[in-house]
Amino acid sequence: MIPMTAGRLADITGGYLVNTDPDAVVPGPVEFDSRKITPGSVFLALPGARVNGHDFAAQAIKDGATLALLSRDMGVPAVIIPHVEHVETNATALEYDRDGEGEAALAALSKLAHHTVTELVAHHGLRVIGVTGSAGKTSTKDMIATILRTQGETVAPPGSFNNEIGHPYTALRCTESTRFLVAEMSARGIGHIAHLARIAPPTIGAVLNVGTAHLGEFGSREAIAQAKGELVEALPSADVGGVAILNADDRLVSGMAPRTSARVITFSVKSGEATDNPADDHDAVTATDVVLDSSARASFTLTMPTGESAPVQLQVYGQHQVANALAAAAVGCAVGMSVDEIATALLHHTAASANRMDVRNRRDGVTIINDSYNANPDSMRAGIAALTSTVQARENAQSWAVLGQMGELGASATDEHYSIGEELGRHQINHVVVVGNGVNQRALAHGAKDSGVDVTHVDDVDAAVDNVWSLVRPDDVVLIKASYSDGLWRVAEGLLSGQDEGNGE
Repeated sequence: MIPMTAGRLADITGGYLVNTDPDAVVPGPVEFDSRKITPGSVFLALPGARVNGHDFAAQAIKDGATLALLSRDMGVPAVIIPHVEHVETNATALEYDRDGEGEAALAALSKLAHHTVTELVAHHGLRVIGVTGSAGKTSTKDMIATILRTQGETVAPPGSFNNEIGHPYTALRCTESTRFLVAEMSARGIGHIAHLARIAPPTIGAVLNVGTAHLGEFGSREAIAQAKGELVEALPSADVGGVAILNADDRLVSGMAPRTSARVITFSVKSGEATDNPADDHDAVTATDVVLDSSARASFTLTMPTGESAPVQLQVYGQHQVANALAAAAVGCAVGMSVDEIATALLHHTAASANRMDVRNRRDGVTIINDSYNANPDSMRAGIAALTSTVQARENAQSWAVLGQMGELGASATDEHYSIGEELGRHQINHVVVVGNGVNQRALAHGAKDSGVDVTHVDDVDAAVDNVWSLVRPDDVVLIKASYSDGLWRVAEGLLSGQDEGNGE
């Protein structure tokens, strides 16, 4: 955040000051969790399921906050922010916003973030990179940040801070010394990404894929593509530095090229065959000669639009990470990095977000692939493929998949879960443990059983841990995956308790 006076902050957010001097300097940052307050912070009061942030305003000031952003006077130094008209939001935390205080807070937060980014772009050379896609956003965002940090100070969201709360919150971490802001952008409806792009206007935008995540909200992949493409529509033209990075291996993504006046750079995992993809007409970043090691970590040859190439060895797990790495490499290309600089940065990149393809080896030789942060049909298939690749590189190893449900699939949820069960059969997974007794879990179990897979159906996390622990053998590989709400990272914690040796080698 740019330091400013309390009076200036009030002007930007459209509020008025109470209990403070308008000339008081507010250094920031903005925090909505009162437990994270540090001297000089601005406390943003949000409504919650059980408590309201206004109840913590006095304690936040006592703990060092200079100012609070409130909807009502609580007797502390504050900007009283105006109520706003209702707007459609992707910020699910506001399901508890019964009187509009949350929407008012987000409107103020967005105005402050927009002002900060606009000032930093104009006067300090900040560059904003937006990333969206149905799967892989967080992993790719982390890779992009790793690459860009070799060029200067870079701000990227922790975990999946990618909606109307997390996006402006992250933008406000930028200061005069920040060179790059990497913004992960999610959507559960048309207009969501366009809204985020107005808060922190990107000059570089990467669209990774169009899959079936959030299909329940959108209704079709074509509607998802319409929403994801809002990112490239928000980019400036090529003559002022706009760059759209599109996945040439996904036709719904490569088909977004006509929706932007920015320069287009495509990325593709090349199999060697010629294609008639219209994306081939653009500058391209490609991977060839992809090979997976015994822990499903990929190596490949990275080739840039200039024709320069370099070998790349990834430290993250799964063949799907190759496409993520290419998108990140294309961002590096867009900011002027050489192929060798990008390859070196990718070599040193490790998983930065918790419970996402986090591979750990136990002392007894069992490998745990903890990808339990989230799940959709595309990422579920990628996780199963990574499990298969890891097992195939070992003698006498067996594969285990501990799975829960995938959320937000709408009317297709049962069919999608059954299909994932069939996918387990196609990959000849040895043991499947399905956690939970909902209709989705039952469909997953039935699909796997009908495909000849050994399936155990358990009620909860503890039962899953007990089942695997009692039967798993040295050198076996266990994949753990489900949507966030299922909390299956507790299975990983249980299986690693007292056994963890660290990242897989």
